[in-house]
Amino acid sequence: KYQDSKNCKKELNYTDSCNKDIVPCMVQPNFKASGWLGLLTAGMLWIDFRNPDNFEQSIESLVKEITATCGEKVAEVSLKVTSNETKQLVVPQKGRAFIHISTNKYLAETGEVITHWGSGSRSTLTVRDTAEDTSFWVQESQKGSEIVLFKNYHSQGYLGYDPNGDFIYTKPDHYGAEEWILMTDETDDTGRRAVVIFANYGKRYLT
Repeated sequence: KYQDSKNCKKELNYTDSCNKDIVPCMVQPNFKASGWLGLLTAGMLWIDFRNPDNFEQSIESLVKEITATCGEKVAEVSLKVTSNETKQLVVPQKGRAFIHISTNKYLAETGEVITHWGSGSRSTLTVRDTAEDTSFWVQESQKGSEIVLFKNYHSQGYLGYDPNGDFIYTKPDHYGAEEWILMTDETDDTGRRAVVIFANYGKRYLT
C-alpha cells in the first residue's frame, strides 16, 4: 500500500514542503487515507481509478485536473488514445465548470445584480445548456482545511448560499456564507471528477 511505504511518505512530504501541487489518485476500492496520508491530503479530491473498465475516462479526468490545478503552467496537453489517435485536451482558462450530473447544465451568472441589505451587491445565478464566460470557477483553499471558496474566473465574485432566501449568488467579498465543503462522490465509479458540494454556513447541498 502507498500509505505503508516509507519511501512514498518521504516523497510526498518533500513534495508538500516544496509547495508543489498534489493530485491524489484512488486505485484501491474502499480505501480511506489515515495517519500521515490523511493529514497531508485533507481537503483534496482524488481522481477515481478504481474501475479498470473506465481507465480512459479516468486518465482524461486526471489530465483535466492537472491543467485546472496548474493553470497557466500547462498550455496544452495531449492524450494518446490509440496508436493512431491523439486527443487534444486544452483548458481554455484557469478554473473549471460545474455541470450537474443529472441535467448536464452548467452553473453561470445571469448578469442580474440585486442589492442585499446586509452585504451589498450580489449577482444571481442560473444554469445554462452550454458553458459560458461566467461558468468557470477557481477553487481557493487553505492547506489542511476542508473549507474551500469558489471564485468566478470571469467576474471575480465568490459563490455563496443564502439560507434565508434559499438561493445562491456571487459577491466580491467572502465571509461565512461563501464557505463550502467539497467531497468526492464515492458512489460514482465512471472515472469522471464527480463531487458533492455542501454549504458550510447554510448546511445544504448545492443541487
